[in-house]
Amino acid sequence: MKRFGTINFTALALGLAFLYLPIAILIVNSFNDSRLVTVWAGASLRWYRALLNDSAMLDAASVSLRVAFLSASAATVLGTLAALALTQRFRGKLAFSGMIYAPLVMPEVITGLSLLLLFVAVEIDRGFWTIVIAHTTLTLCFVAVVVQSRLVTFDRSLQEAAMDLGCPPLRTFLTVTLPLIWPAVASGWMLAFALSLDDLVIASFVTGPGATTLPLRIYSEVRLGVKPEINAVCTIMIAVVALGLVAASLLTKRSAAGVQLGGRV
Repeated sequence: MKRFGTINFTALALGLAFLYLPIAILIVNSFNDSRLVTVWAGASLRWYRALLNDSAMLDAASVSLRVAFLSASAATVLGTLAALALTQRFRGKLAFSGMIYAPLVMPEVITGLSLLLLFVAVEIDRGFWTIVIAHTTLTLCFVAVVVQSRLVTFDRSLQEAAMDLGCPPLRTFLTVTLPLIWPAVASGWMLAFALSLDDLVIASFVTGPGATTLPLRIYSEVRLGVKPEINAVCTIMIAVVALGLVAASLLTKRSAAGVQLGGRV
């Protein structure tokens, strides 16, 4: 085994500092009793208590959570169906897979602008539901990638055995396939939820009156200056996203362990 030398350790430390030092500064300042970032006045939960009295910020958080839940649920259903289709053989599969994965590399500005033009063309009033539709479009491809990676290693003989015994396709999926791939489906939902909660660019194109998400509220207030309450709400968002990513990683690890166990059996 190669020794983890000083150079490797230094490179790792610098890389981690580059990634996480700004986040650490933000979290520390959320507990600073002073309103000024440059003055440390002791640890306090003052700004978290102040956040509870900020009705505009709480309303924006409520909108973001509802949008994230609905869009992640819709994206999980559609993404799982797309992943199931991508594991089958049919004419035009290459073009279909390209269309599914294209949003992964598409700039969010283009996606947001195209959705805005679509809503204007079909005369849909922009608001809560247009954000849900836009975020479903954004996160669907990520769910498809996660679920497809599980389906590729799925033992199809189990499906074939169930159908040979007379089980209909829908019941086979619900009773055989879905229980075996649910960790990937759940991790895809969590990833979609975190992406929706974090989105600013697309939401800025498709939002309307009374549908301000939390990132939009934070951005509008930061333009006038960084308030300590912003640090507090950002810290809460970081905690929520971190918990979601940890849960998704654990589910993915469990799914991989299930694959290895199935392979041994």
